[in-house]
Amino acid sequence: MIDKDVLERVLAGATKTGADFAEVYAEDKRSTSAGLDDGRIEQVTSGRDRGAGIRVIAGETTGFAYTSDLSEAGLAAAARAAAAAASQGGGGVNSVGLTKAASHRPNAIVHQPDSIEKARKVELLNRMNEAARAYGPEIVQVSAGYGDSTKRVLVANTDGVLADDEVIRTLLRISAVADGDAGMQTGYQTMGHTVGFEIFDTVDVEEMAREAARQAITKLAARPAPSGSMPVVIKHGTGGVLFHEACGHGLEADHIQKGASVYAGKVGQQVANEMVTLVDDGTMPGEWGTLGVDDEGSQTQRNVLIEDGILTDYMWDFLRSRKDGRPQSGNGRRQSYQHLPMVRMTNTYVMNGPDDPDDIVASTPEGVYVAKLGGGSVNTASGDFVFGMTEAYLIENGKITEPLRDGNLIGNGPKVLQDIDMLANDFSMGSPGTCGKDGQGVPVGDGQPTLRVKALTVGGTAA
Repeated sequence: MIDKDVLERVLAGATKTGADFAEVYAEDKRSTSAGLDDGRIEQVTSGRDRGAGIRVIAGETTGFAYTSDLSEAGLAAAARAAAAAASQGGGGVNSVGLTKAASHRPNAIVHQPDSIEKARKVELLNRMNEAARAYGPEIVQVSAGYGDSTKRVLVANTDGVLADDEVIRTLLRISAVADGDAGMQTGYQTMGHTVGFEIFDTVDVEEMAREAARQAITKLAARPAPSGSMPVVIKHGTGGVLFHEACGHGLEADHIQKGASVYAGKVGQQVANEMVTLVDDGTMPGEWGTLGVDDEGSQTQRNVLIEDGILTDYMWDFLRSRKDGRPQSGNGRRQSYQHLPMVRMTNTYVMNGPDDPDDIVASTPEGVYVAKLGGGSVNTASGDFVFGMTEAYLIENGKITEPLRDGNLIGNGPKVLQDIDMLANDFSMGSPGTCGKDGQGVPVGDGQPTLRVKALTVGGTAA
């Protein structure tokens, strides 16, 4: 996107007033989306966005400017604006030499999505619509969406970093609405990976649609969820979002340095059941949060955050690692070139445990089985969280029985980590997610094996 010598001149100009550090982050993103509603294709769109953000740091002050003009003049103007915001004095000339980083490509792309005809993408939506409606007469509404993006990024800074990456993402989603005596209920399925259009050689889109329809129809017969503290079993793959929210954010170094996390100062301490090992890994092939390099040019890596229940480390970006004299962990991320980077998760998951998943349910006399978790929120300072249950069942006498209407799981992240008393060996990753923080959203993945929390508060409506 930008010649090396241009980058060197722009960075040198950004620091000539005495700044400590300067960075250019450029991206070129192409995307396609299509939507279906009520049996009709509502829209098919394509777009392109390209530009660069320039960050300049002088002492404790950061200046930032962005531009859609990738010419040397446009970049230099943005660099001057960022430098002016970061520093009012100084002088001298700073010479910058860039060294190209080794390539690190977690994903091998076979079919670039932007090389595929739009008609083939629309066909996926029509196939899902037909399959969902054919599942049962109770299905009265279907909506579906397809999306793909190809994003090329380039990062250069005054530490000599010069790195690039290309990230391909392909997404498919469907929701089905069933109508019955108890009113309307919705089922939802989504699939997203950092691979090309070849994903549809292995993904059964009709089965995705039937599963969404099954969820909706099953919920027509659901009874109100119970209320109170009880054992909760969470199906593999669906509960990773709980760990993302309930403890992942609390392990991001910006919260740690601000003292806004319950995990501050606890490295080396036991914070979870000894069965629990929590990992953030930006290198997992095909997963939604996977990157070759993070948005500061640092190679992504596998970071063990909690090992055998012991807190081992936090996640780091450039600013926080520089302040504490720590190496970066590949967790500097930003929504786009118009945003500053911050420390964020990639793919966060709990590793396998020793138990059989069937034994977990069989050894639970009474409780709730969560087959699908919805969105949630957490207070990182206290660890308190609330999550929605979008598909759940009653456990009675060690068996999964009646479906439950939507309710909430209410608890505390550190306590949940301690209260996991069974952990299965059936690990899987969950659905693609978008993590929101400080007004920015970035793609993330999460996962876990089937597990049991010996006591969680279920917020249902049953008397």
